[in-house]
Amino acid sequence: MTATPTEIVAPPPRRKMNILFGLTLIGLLIFLWIVLGFVTTSFWTPLNISNLLRQGAMTAILALGQTFVIITAGIDLSVGAIVGFCTVIIAWLLQAGVPLWAAIVLTLAIGVAIGAFHGFGIVHMGLPPFIITLATLTSLRGIGLLITNGSTISITDESFSNFARADFLGIPSLFWMVILVAVPSFVFLHLSRWGRYLFAVGSNAEAARLSGVNVKGMIYLAYILSAGFAAFVGVLLASRIAIGNATQADGWELQAIASSVIGGTSLFGAVGSVHGPLIGAFILATINNGANLLNVNSFWQRIITGLLIIVIVFFDQLRRRKSN
Repeated sequence: MTATPTEIVAPPPRRKMNILFGLTLIGLLIFLWIVLGFVTTSFWTPLNISNLLRQGAMTAILALGQTFVIITAGIDLSVGAIVGFCTVIIAWLLQAGVPLWAAIVLTLAIGVAIGAFHGFGIVHMGLPPFIITLATLTSLRGIGLLITNGSTISITDESFSNFARADFLGIPSLFWMVILVAVPSFVFLHLSRWGRYLFAVGSNAEAARLSGVNVKGMIYLAYILSAGFAAFVGVLLASRIAIGNATQADGWELQAIASSVIGGTSLFGAVGSVHGPLIGAFILATINNGANLLNVNSFWQRIITGLLIIVIVFFDQLRRRKSN
């Protein structure tokens, strides 16, 4: 007798370990903030904290979208290019006189369409996620440069550009966008059957299929969420910098992957959370912010990020070996 989809349960998470890991991440973030507060004179200034929260917010949303894909044992290398491309699209639409709300909706729809294209390539064409998303990365950069003729498109709508600079209750509006995205994401991933299906696909796609899970549909959904979140970040970035530029967000896909992995998401699939990637994103943002304040060469920031990924993936492998 085969199980119905509603009977599918992802491999039970080690709740105590997840809580301990989450607390460890929070402790590390607090430790970094305390240390930087002592070794620099400007870290705790309102302007710096505001900038840190704004930058970390966009990385956090990207990392959360990336997490859905990684849980299915996939990868999305295109999110940085989607962000840059969407800054061009919304700037171009606004310059053409399209109402702001319609420009935002159309830009987000393009992100969803890109995610659906990734799903089609993986599910129906049999392309590895690495290849299809890498192809999209290079293509979107080229298309964006063609649209702008290699330059930028200015955004003159002040109501739009002022949003990213505004605060609400003393907290940057971009940080509120993280909360806006994180709450439904938590409900979806941890409290709904669709979240259980996503974990089941990442654990064993064939077993999930035999149990009645629509594996192809879940893969589509994961990549649509990732690209849709990236498009949303593109809208936020365009608001912050008030231009459309296809070369923006270069390398942000690596920041998103790193944030997700640092937050405990396993690159082997079936392990992940909502809170982990968010904290991981702000850990990376804090490291980069502190390095800038201390005048550390920016190349070291990439080296530190790379080392963090190696260490965390290494321990993830050890955990998997012990569990087997």
